[in-house]
Amino acid sequence: MTERISVMDRKERKSPVAVLCSALGTVLLILLVALCLPLTLPRVMGYDIYTVVSGSMEPAIPTGSLVYIEDAQPEDIEEGDVIAFYGARDSAAVITHRVVENNTLMGQFTTKGDANEKADVNPVDYEDFIGKAAMSIPWLGKSAQLFTSIQGKAAAGAVIIAAMLFHLIGNLLEGKK
Repeated sequence: MTERISVMDRKERKSPVAVLCSALGTVLLILLVALCLPLTLPRVMGYDIYTVVSGSMEPAIPTGSLVYIEDAQPEDIEEGDVIAFYGARDSAAVITHRVVENNTLMGQFTTKGDANEKADVNPVDYEDFIGKAAMSIPWLGKSAQLFTSIQGKAAAGAVIIAAMLFHLIGNLLEGKK
């Protein structure tokens, strides 16, 4: 009877190395998902996400911040709201500035960066309007740029492969028992 219990105990106990490998693989995947959530979940919820690359909105929105832009009707934008818009015709450059005036008759905004002394020279046409800033998270934009670069995507892929390898090693060690 004693012999039988000890054999069962040995079968139920897992190798500490196998447990460590599986745990490390799981931790790597959880960290990767946690780092990607601020970039993916808001998109699912309808927000556009942009990284601030200049200091024109400092100190309210520092360089390197991630800005979440929600859909809004241009006519509903009020003085003091922060909006995102295309900077020039046929340009992919996105600018985030504060509205100084919303001229609904002309279909244009007058905008100004908080750190700039004067309002922007060119008014923003409603057709260049992207949306209203819902929130910004300082420094998260730099992480977003890293993850969206080729090197960042390669690093994320390497983390996924490493996590899978850790799980595979853990399973192989358990299978040998």
